[in-house]
Amino acid sequence: MHLEINSYERDKNLFFQKHLENAKMPGVIQIDPALHPDHPPYLEISTTEGILSAAQMNVIEFHTWNATKNAIGKPDRMTFDLDPGEGLEWEHMQQAAQLVRVFLNELGLKSFLKTSGGKGLHVVVPLKRLRDWDTVKDFSQAIVVHLAKTIPQRFVAKSGPSNRRGKIFIDYLRNGFGATTICAWSARARPGLGVSVPLAWEELPGLTSAARWNASNVQDRLEKGNTPWSDYEASRQSIVPAMRTLGFRP
Repeated sequence: MHLEINSYERDKNLFFQKHLENAKMPGVIQIDPALHPDHPPYLEISTTEGILSAAQMNVIEFHTWNATKNAIGKPDRMTFDLDPGEGLEWEHMQQAAQLVRVFLNELGLKSFLKTSGGKGLHVVVPLKRLRDWDTVKDFSQAIVVHLAKTIPQRFVAKSGPSNRRGKIFIDYLRNGFGATTICAWSARARPGLGVSVPLAWEELPGLTSAARWNASNVQDRLEKGNTPWSDYEASRQSIVPAMRTLGFRP
């Protein structure tokens, strides 16, 4: 996990924190350094106390890995972050997310949807912990490259604002070791304090923006909670059949 902190001592600048260092935050602990040798220990927050402690330290965003500490070498999800170019109409984002979902279905992969709380949408594929980081990342890249070649008027596989004008960059880099994605139910450190919220695919046509929920109105959504993702754990799957279908070799 890493945290995005609003530091009033730094003229309200934001900074990311992946390590505890000298900070004392009850409920926020360091994971075993042996999990990533020659690197400072990462943070873990697994209790309400830890979340409250982080909030008291002006933490705004919570970002999580695609793996957990008990199997850090084997990702348990594959994430596609749909990042729109400047001025792209929201309708195109909705259509793009559906296109990604359809293609993943064709590969035999079930996916789940959440808002980013900013401008984009996240399509998340739950995985069985079978493959290493490089394999999962390279396969996610192959999926994105295929979509960009097949539907070039919609998608690009290259990052950078100049590459996605009027299009959508599907960010597969979230699937690399040490990369993180905004956690569901986390606020975003931007005007309006949008919140990342899990959705049912059936809700996408009626969604008005990726920041539909924010710190002011998310309470209305909490009653539904994680229900749209209720079968997430039961949907964990191997990517091997999908790799064969796409003709991908690690």
